[in-house]
Amino acid sequence: MTVPDEATRLDAFRKAQHLAYAAAEAAAAELRPGMTEREAAKLMDTYARDNGVNEWFHQPFAWFGDRTAFRGPIAWTALRGFNPAFFPGGRRLEEGMAFILDCAPVVEAAVADIGYSGALGENPVAEQLMDDLQAHRALIVDRLNQGATMAEVSRAVDALCRRQGVEPRHKAYPYNVLAHRVEVLPGKPSGLGIARFGLRSVRELRRQVAQGRAEGWSPLWSSAERSDHPPVPGLWAVEPHLGFRDVGAKFEELLVIDAEGRARWLDDDLPHVRRWNARKTARKAA
Repeated sequence: MTVPDEATRLDAFRKAQHLAYAAAEAAAAELRPGMTEREAAKLMDTYARDNGVNEWFHQPFAWFGDRTAFRGPIAWTALRGFNPAFFPGGRRLEEGMAFILDCAPVVEAAVADIGYSGALGENPVAEQLMDDLQAHRALIVDRLNQGATMAEVSRAVDALCRRQGVEPRHKAYPYNVLAHRVEVLPGKPSGLGIARFGLRSVRELRRQVAQGRAEGWSPLWSSAERSDHPPVPGLWAVEPHLGFRDVGAKFEELLVIDAEGRARWLDDDLPHVRRWNARKTARKAA
């Protein structure tokens, strides 16, 4: 089998990420008052499957209202393990309510994991949180390229949250992760899964955990000591998640760390980046 060169490999991940965001944007355009989280997740699933997806790193998630802030029982910890409250449920969307859509399709063995935030109608808090995320996107790359360890970068994100007056709600994620590593999945495609996560993806992540433990790094990037190591080359799905009271917002996208430890975002043609650029242009025109 011919091993693809780096440019071809990155193009495969870029294609997967574009499809995942297209699924989220298509679902967001269909959101209406009274729709449930499960129905929103189904919209993403249908779009992805209609465009050739038959395997997932994880199936689509959707969170509405105060669930976007990941408070209370939705928080998922290593001690509790899988928490059903984390999955899309029967919460119904209302006018002015914040939402987060998240999906992670596998496209030709390349994994994308994305997060898309918005609100149905006007929600000034959600808008401010989405604005605040821009500084996090810049900080993550800057600190990595200044020589910080991965844990130091995660702690810098937490510190920026405090300066902004918001909470780092990614700490409610499994193992308090800011990001996780993704890779081209080995083996044959599989539609099998467990608790909305693809079986082949879970096996690959477990393999990376074992490899990282042996080599002194972790594929689960957090503020903890296990991430206190130099940047590890590869692709990382990074998801700073900000919360203010009962409203949350995040982005999730792929970060490239090259063989020399230099970091860059895989792609700038993404909804949240286009939003920031449009708002900057509008401010200049005002």
